[in-house]
Amino acid sequence: MPVTMSRAFMDNFLGNSPKWFKIAILSFLVLNPILFYLNPFVAGWVLVLQFIFTLAMALKCYPLQPGGLLAIEAVAIGMTSPAQVLHEIQANLEVLLLLIFMVAGIYFMKQLLLFVFTKIITKVRSKIVVSLLFCIASAFLSAFLDALTVIAVIIAVAVGFYSIYHKVASGKDFSADHDHTSEGHNQLNEQELEAFRGFLRNLLMHAGVGTALGGVCTMVGEPQNLIIAAQAHWQFAEFALRMAPVTVPVFFAGIITCVLVEKFRIFSYGAQLPEAVHKILYDYAAHEDARRTKRDNMKLIIQALVGIWLIVGLAFHLAAVGLIGLSVIIITTAFNGVTDEHALGKAFEEALPFTALLAVFFAIVGVIIDQQLFAPVIQWALSYQGNTQLVIFYIANGLLSMVSDNVFVGTVYINEVKSALQAGQITRDQFDLLAVAINTGTNLPSVATPNGQAAFLFLLTSALAPLIRLSYGRMVWMALPYTIVLSIVGVMAIQLGYLESITQYFYDAHLLMHHSAKDIGSVVSGGH
Repeated sequence: MPVTMSRAFMDNFLGNSPKWFKIAILSFLVLNPILFYLNPFVAGWVLVLQFIFTLAMALKCYPLQPGGLLAIEAVAIGMTSPAQVLHEIQANLEVLLLLIFMVAGIYFMKQLLLFVFTKIITKVRSKIVVSLLFCIASAFLSAFLDALTVIAVIIAVAVGFYSIYHKVASGKDFSADHDHTSEGHNQLNEQELEAFRGFLRNLLMHAGVGTALGGVCTMVGEPQNLIIAAQAHWQFAEFALRMAPVTVPVFFAGIITCVLVEKFRIFSYGAQLPEAVHKILYDYAAHEDARRTKRDNMKLIIQALVGIWLIVGLAFHLAAVGLIGLSVIIITTAFNGVTDEHALGKAFEEALPFTALLAVFFAIVGVIIDQQLFAPVIQWALSYQGNTQLVIFYIANGLLSMVSDNVFVGTVYINEVKSALQAGQITRDQFDLLAVAINTGTNLPSVATPNGQAAFLFLLTSALAPLIRLSYGRMVWMALPYTIVLSIVGVMAIQLGYLESITQYFYDAHLLMHHSAKDIGSVVSGGH
């Protein structure tokens, strides 16, 4: 049967996406101009729901294309203007620079990160300790780096180990010059294979949650954090201190949860690494250590030194985050001999699609601002007082972040709260507290689904997921204990009423640290 032009069009449109999804997007594009003509406010809300739908369907089709078509149409029919979109992008330039340069910079530090995580797996035999180390290391790294990059490194470690295991299990060897053939590494049975898969699933989920625990703490941990920090005019240290009353108890609650699920082997945790598999991985790590040259060791040293510079530069805000990332690229590549243009280009492949998607976010944000879509919701939330208001914002952000993208949700809410501040509806102190509620709300409950956490979505769509039998439903089930604990501890930290006093205490201490002796004298004497 010959292929008609209409059939060819549908086959090409959005590629391998399901046919029903293609028809839905085309229907949206036809419906939106009609709705906008009849009722702009309703049309705006329908557009937002359509965009959230494209985010929720990210596993079927990357949201850039369907979401981008909706955004282009919104600008074309007048729901927002190109000038408004450009204004939003300019206001969030630091976020775009973070994604472009920081993620690429960490790409050139992968050798060091791979080295560290490999040592953790091969040297530590206690499953609970290994799980804790993966969770804590991921949290620490995500507080200063990008969560996507951290999870990408851990996926690379797991893929490497899985491939080594398969080579040996199939009678091959992991190196032509390494004479450990199948003696001592006999064919592994199906039970050991499934145990190994379970072990890797556990570690990857602990690491994924770790990126959320660390990512919520600092302004560079997640993209929306930087947007919130920019609107609040907070620097790195101030952001961390203001978040601490919520993030510190949540972090310890997350660590306790990690221990408990492993100890009691609930929610599919507690899988042990078979002894035969450990021997294979240990031998491989020893083989790699033996092959490492002085040049390789020097590369690791350079990367470690650049890591120290990265932490210091961010902590003291010595430059914009993206520019610090650019310095990481330059220093690491210069001293490690990466000078080929194509080798540099690979580093930018991971971040640029998401950078483009973020620009589309800002177009949708432009529609929300121009059509005043969130004004009634924000006014309702602001009608409450004190901690109740903070809890409502926390829950609203958390629920939306579970089903859509936390960057989108955080951007919308902080913009609306900033507008309320400028209109005199709330005080600056209340704005600061709401910013904490929005940031923690978008980061913590969102671990419930891969839709809410970019690191989880990246893991689910990786080539490793089918190898270790990690499905969407299994991820939701394994994330459930963390979702419950982190959400409840977060809302309790806000509801109990000590957020304001502790935040102010931390902030006053931060100010004192940065005053000169003369200024401190004036503070003590009542001049501040």
